Amino acid sequence: MSNPLATSSLAGKRALVTGSSRGIGADTVGYLAEAGAKVAINYRNKEARARKLADSIEASGGSTLVVGADLTDPESVAALFAAIEKEWGGLDILVLNASGGMESGMAADYAMLLNRDAQVNVLKSALPLLGEGSRVVFVTSHQAHFIRTTPTMPEYEPVALSKRAGEDALRELIPDLNARGIGFVVVSGDMIEGTITATLLERANPGAISARKESAGRLYNVSEFAAEVASAAVDPIPSDNTRLIGDVSDFGEGARS
Repeated sequence: MSNPLATSSLAGKRALVTGSSRGIGADTVGYLAEAGAKVAINYRNKEARARKLADSIEASGGSTLVVGADLTDPESVAALFAAIEKEWGGLDILVLNASGGMESGMAADYAMLLNRDAQVNVLKSALPLLGEGSRVVFVTSHQAHFIRTTPTMPEYEPVALSKRAGEDALRELIPDLNARGIGFVVVSGDMIEGTITATLLERANPGAISARKESAGRLYNVSEFAAEVASAAVDPIPSDNTRLIGDVSDFGEGARS
């Protein structure tokens, strides 16, 4: 897919995308870099994959910083932003993309720890680096955003509830962000074909993705949704701080914000 951002439109900007060594995060980093931003590629344990992405971006003339961090570990998060401050001195775009909760072998509270507590800590830790005119983007799903009014499949419910809890906690910070001149937008998308979450859902509930695709008419793929996330970093912020991507006819509007 072609880049929705104009060439050099982000020249001089500094962007961090969490969970960006693969999938939506990696494609978002790519779009931001192509538009001229310096990009920080964050990974938890796949350093080789992150560096391969960085090499690709730099081969095309981009500028990258590869920074590993476990977002559920406050000390690791502090080190992440210390590295960014040392290298760049500040940050203009923060995309809160990393999420999870369907992984096997994790503690019962892991989804809430990652999707709520870690998101808030990452944003608060980033505040000293985010100046007036900067932008924060939180990436979520319709299944999570609308969980209060529209049930989701049982296999995904714990993740959906934790993602919505994270969104709510972040929204509580909007007045403070506005006072600092920092924009905030939630990007919510339907199931995205080709993501790890979609793969795990299909494994746990065979036919789930095809059923949702039939109901929605079409599902966005990774690069298409990443283009929307990248656009949210620069487009005017909707009045309800919410950018809905894809069909929402099967979801209750009561949970929109």
